[in-house]
Amino acid sequence: MPYSHAPRPAASASPAGPVDIRLVVTDMDGTLLDDDKKVPEGLWETLARLRERGVLFTPASGRQYATLAAEFAEVADGMVFIAENGTYVVRDGEELSSDPLAPGVVARVMEAVRGLTSDGVDVGAVVCGKRSAYVERADEAFLAEVGRYYLRHRVVEDVTAVDDDIIKVALFDFGSAERTTAPALAPFARTHQVVVSGEHWVDVMNRTANKGAALRALQRELGITPAQTMVFGDYLNDLEMLDAADWSFAMANAHPEVVRRARHLAPSNNDNGVLRTVARLLDL
Repeated sequence: MPYSHAPRPAASASPAGPVDIRLVVTDMDGTLLDDDKKVPEGLWETLARLRERGVLFTPASGRQYATLAAEFAEVADGMVFIAENGTYVVRDGEELSSDPLAPGVVARVMEAVRGLTSDGVDVGAVVCGKRSAYVERADEAFLAEVGRYYLRHRVVEDVTAVDDDIIKVALFDFGSAERTTAPALAPFARTHQVVVSGEHWVDVMNRTANKGAALRALQRELGITPAQTMVFGDYLNDLEMLDAADWSFAMANAHPEVVRRARHLAPSNNDNGVLRTVARLLDL
């Protein structure tokens, strides 16, 4: 969703030559992908050049791991995927880290969701497990939205009874998640993280889970510093991730808080901002 705000210059001048970047991390929706959810022109060529230089490219998204792996299937060997807003991190099909919810949390969230729907709010829940996502709503409009982000999903009678490690509960509000659904989940903010991840999406996760925590763990494992890390984001679920990189970029279409938090500003997602910035700074 685009926002209106005054353009902000980069926090520092562009370097005279290529910078020492070892890790490029990017959000997907509203950041790497355009508003039609399409990958930018030149992505695969850029990824090949990054790989030749020994630079790791990592998608970091609220999307499901299976969805991300399918999008990058032809180049996925060796890639790290920060999925489900940092609650599930995978490389070559092997789990690097996860942050499952405690038993009982899903039932409490679903109680809140059912309260919203009884008040007339058009909202549906996606219970996100490691193996699949699970939903109770089966209407075409809701499943179309779920299918965009959760390649593996199942309609079940009771999402609180599924046998899986649950890492997140995502709620889709056909109105405004920030104005309606998120405030209704405020009681969970005392014990969990409630984050608005898009115009229509809000996620409930463990307080310890976010893209930034997952990124910092990956940096430690790989021996890569924040100064060697480039990050791109557009929405509130990207804030902690931006804090983990010296080269942090808000997209020109980003939420105002993301623009304030990032050190630099990149062109919009519809202007191929991620690849243009990577090419300029790394002299690709």
